[in-house]
Amino acid sequence: MTGPSHYFVVTGQAGFGRSGFVMTLMLIALALMAVRAFYLQVLDAPFLRHEARRQAIETVQQEGHRGMIVDRHGQPLAISTPVDSLWANPHILLKEPAVWPRLAHAIGWRTTTLEKAIDAQRHEQFMYLRRQVDPRYAQGVLALRIPGVASQREYRRYYPAGAVAATVIGFTNINDQGQDGVELAYNSFLSPRRGRAIVVRDGLGEPIAVRRGRKPPRPGRTLVLSIDERIQYLAYRELLKAVRYHDASSGSVIVLDAHTGEILALANVPSFNPNTRSDLDSSYYRDRAVTDVLEPGSSLKPFTIALALQSGRIVPHTLISTSPGSYWVGPDKISDVGDFGLIDVSHVIAESSNVGASKITLTTLTRRAMYRNFLRLGFAHSTHSGLPGESSGYLSPPETWEPIQKATLSFGYGISVTPMQMARAYTVFADGGVLRPISILKAPPRSPGRRVFSRTVVSEMRHMLELAASPVGTGANADVVNYRVAGKTGTAHIADAKGYHKHRYVASFGGFAPASDPRLVIFVDIRDPRKHGYYGAQCAAPVFRKVMTGALRILNIPPDNPVTTMARAQTRWP
Repeated sequence: MTGPSHYFVVTGQAGFGRSGFVMTLMLIALALMAVRAFYLQVLDAPFLRHEARRQAIETVQQEGHRGMIVDRHGQPLAISTPVDSLWANPHILLKEPAVWPRLAHAIGWRTTTLEKAIDAQRHEQFMYLRRQVDPRYAQGVLALRIPGVASQREYRRYYPAGAVAATVIGFTNINDQGQDGVELAYNSFLSPRRGRAIVVRDGLGEPIAVRRGRKPPRPGRTLVLSIDERIQYLAYRELLKAVRYHDASSGSVIVLDAHTGEILALANVPSFNPNTRSDLDSSYYRDRAVTDVLEPGSSLKPFTIALALQSGRIVPHTLISTSPGSYWVGPDKISDVGDFGLIDVSHVIAESSNVGASKITLTTLTRRAMYRNFLRLGFAHSTHSGLPGESSGYLSPPETWEPIQKATLSFGYGISVTPMQMARAYTVFADGGVLRPISILKAPPRSPGRRVFSRTVVSEMRHMLELAASPVGTGANADVVNYRVAGKTGTAHIADAKGYHKHRYVASFGGFAPASDPRLVIFVDIRDPRKHGYYGAQCAAPVFRKVMTGALRILNIPPDNPVTTMARAQTRWP
């Protein structure tokens, strides 16, 4: 009996040893779990809560739409239309390689392209797939229910006037930021204020709730321009026809309100369609009316003659000998297109005599007086039109002028101006001798302006400019039926670093109507015309006539000469 009793004692002790060992391991494991739980729940809790919120709750930006640009009557020139942009979470897509071919096909990518994009941004939580697509297209992609793929609302700019107003309105980039024209100049005014929203996502990264943040989006403000869309269309249409007919390189037309300085139309050719700009020459974006300079030629003569009248040394009927059609200033020869003989000052303007203008300038004006007068007219200074990239032009200091430079300045050589500067300068004759600010915005505050010429001189110049736009003047092609028109042609050789080109020209015309009570000022320039003539009378004056005729009718401005019998010259295009 001793043997069996000893056996049971040994067996019991062995069983107890194994049980104790297991219990000890379990107690140790429980202790480690308790320590880990304490670490996670107490010591590491702030970090874990932050990570949980970062992965499940995301603050996203909400875009507001950019402000509208409208013409003076509220017609839209730039509006923002809602679109969607598709994006994905690369971290989530990495876990779902089986869906890559379907996603790539849906967004028009190669599968290898998508794979490389996901791999390159594997540590990010956001990547664009397609930007600014039709919302219906975006919904079709989202209907595939691919994990990590979502969309967000954005806005794309649309320009109803297309190429007609493109160079003045400008355009925005894909991020809705102004890149040129009014869009750039007033970018901060038009830009919306972004809002914030909170998106709650599930374990797969799919949004399950959107909560509005404390800062809702605010749309941009509406910008009201001085532009009249009807006159803008008219100016662009006639300019485009003229540039094509004369095979010119470019052209500009500016229409100003004679009293307020508001820009009613500003057209340039070439232009571009801001709604489809792919593979387009960037030089087409340029607002040539404010960025490009020219030597105006004889369209500048009225301002030098007006200064001579202001000096009191001549009157409109003062006689000037222009025979034999040329005039030597030292070793340099100044020529007219013919021998006009003995003519008065009025016919120096009407016949556009370079010889007459030179003689008047050299005998009645000082260099300093001419220089000051050009500055007072706004030349060599920005017009502050509110448009970006505006050039100031150039006028050399008077102490550097030789007699020949002084003489050629009288008929528009040796000075660089923009078409906008010329248009503004002509408002001096249309607004009683006062130069006022111009504006691309509607209803600018009325400025007292700066007096340049006396009312007497302005009255005399109006009569001369009417004569210049009559059948006996060079501007006969600018006449408008039933209205009195005043204006001046200009033709100048194009210059570059090597000098003046013998057979390349700038043709221009500046004027206003009705001459009895001017309401509109128009300046036209056509650059490098190669067919059907190159004079301002042939290229620019007909554009002035067409645009002025249409604008007067659009604005219901009553005729001041209802029995017009002016005979037009024969230069026309279809």
